Amino acid sequence: MKAWKGRFSKAATSSADEFNASIEFDQRLYKDDIKGSIAHATMLGKQGIIAKEEADLIVKTLKEIEADIDAGKVEFTIESEDIHMNIETVLTERIGDVGKKLHTARSRNDQVAVDIRLYLKDEIAAIDALLKTLMSTLSDLAETHQNTVMPGYTHLQRAQPVTLAYHLLAYYQMFKRDASRFADCLARMDYLPLGSGALAGTTYTTDRDFLADELGFKGVCPNAMDAVADRDFAIEFISCCSITMMHLSRFCEELILWSSVEFSFVEIDDAYSTGSSIMPQKKNPDMAELIRGKSGRVYGDLMSLLTICKGLPLAYNKDLQEDKLPVFDAGDTLKASVNIFTEMIATMKVNGDNMEHAAKYGYMNATDAADYLVTKGIPFRDCHEIIGGIVLHCINKGIAIEEMSMEEFKSFSDKFEDDIYDKIAIRSCIEAKKSKGSTSFESVKQQLADIRKEK
Repeated sequence: MKAWKGRFSKAATSSADEFNASIEFDQRLYKDDIKGSIAHATMLGKQGIIAKEEADLIVKTLKEIEADIDAGKVEFTIESEDIHMNIETVLTERIGDVGKKLHTARSRNDQVAVDIRLYLKDEIAAIDALLKTLMSTLSDLAETHQNTVMPGYTHLQRAQPVTLAYHLLAYYQMFKRDASRFADCLARMDYLPLGSGALAGTTYTTDRDFLADELGFKGVCPNAMDAVADRDFAIEFISCCSITMMHLSRFCEELILWSSVEFSFVEIDDAYSTGSSIMPQKKNPDMAELIRGKSGRVYGDLMSLLTICKGLPLAYNKDLQEDKLPVFDAGDTLKASVNIFTEMIATMKVNGDNMEHAAKYGYMNATDAADYLVTKGIPFRDCHEIIGGIVLHCINKGIAIEEMSMEEFKSFSDKFEDDIYDKIAIRSCIEAKKSKGSTSFESVKQQLADIRKEK
C-alpha cells in the first residue's frame, strides 16, 4: 500500500520501489513503532478525534500484530516501503477502514522521529548497563592490584613508577565520563516529536502532553519544524559511541603491547585469543585488535550522519532515511565491543613481577633522585643535570640507579647521603607522591573508597 498513491498517475518501477524502501533495516523499529501507534490511537480516542471503540480496536490489533511479528508470522514487503507502512498495511488488512484512521493527526515524519528516539532511549539504557559492568570490573581489578608496581609512560617511554591499580583507575574515569555523556545525550533527546505532523503541526485538537506521558518522555518538542527535521540527538549518540570506542581502543592498544613478549606484562586468556595458520607458537590478541579496528568503523558512522545532515534545508528530507544504518551500527558495535572487552580483562593474567622489574630498570626513580637533591638546597635545573649524568652512567654500566655505590653517588654530588637509597626505592617513589589523585598507595585506596560510595 502506498500512502501517497492518490497524487500519482503511474506506479513506481520495481527498481525504484527497491531503492526507495527502508524496510530491510528499519524493521528492527517495529516495537517502537507499535508503541508509538498505540499511544497515538489512545490519544485520538481520548480526544474524540476517532471513536473510542475504534481506538480500542486499533490498540488491540496492534498488540496482536506485535505478538505475531515476535513469532515470525508477519512478512514485511518492499512495496510498503518502511516499517510504518508495513504495520499500517497489516492493520488495515485485519480491521479494514478503521485501521486507516490511525494515521489521523500525524505524519510519517513525526512517526519516524518518535520511533528512533524511543529506540535510542532503550539503547542508551543498555549501553549504560554495560559500561557500569565494565567500570565495576575495572574497580575490582584495581582493588586486587593496589600493590602491583609497573612503569608509567609518556611518549611510550618509561617515565615514573605507578601501580597497576592507578593505571586501571585512569580508564575507570574515562568510562565514567562516557556514561555521563550518554546520560546527557538522553536528557536532550527525551522530548516527544509525535504530534508535530509533517512540519507545521495539526488542525486536530490533540494532546501531546498525554502522548509524552504515555511514551515516557519528560516533555514535548516545542517547535514542530525542528521536531521532524532534528537529528542532533542521533549525531550526539554516535559521537558518544565514538568517544567510548576511542577509550576502548586506547586500552586495547596497551593490552596488545603488554601481551607481547617484549613487555610480558599480561597474558590474555586463550578464550579471547587466536593462533596462526602457519606459525604454531603464535598467540594473537585478536579481540583487542578487532575492538581497536572497530573504533574506526564507528567514527565512519559519525561522519556518515554528519555528512547526511550538513546540507539539508528544513524540514524533513528523504536523506534522513539514511540516519538509521549508522545509528544501528554504532550502537551494535559499541555494545559488542564493551561486552567482549569486559570479559577479556576480567580473565587476563597479570605478570606483576615483570611489571615491577621493568619499573626498577627503567630509571624511573630519576625524578625522585632529583627531588632529593632539591631538598639539599640545589636548584632543580642543576639537579636535573646531575641526575641526567647519573642515568647515563648507569646505562653505560648496565645497572639501576639504586645499585650505585655511595662513592659513585658522591662523584656526582657531595650532597648525597645514605638516605638516598630509601628515597629512590621504587615503592618509596610511589608512596612519596602527596598530591590528591596521585599514584601513592594511600591515594589509590582513597580513589577506590570514593568509587565504592558511587555504587
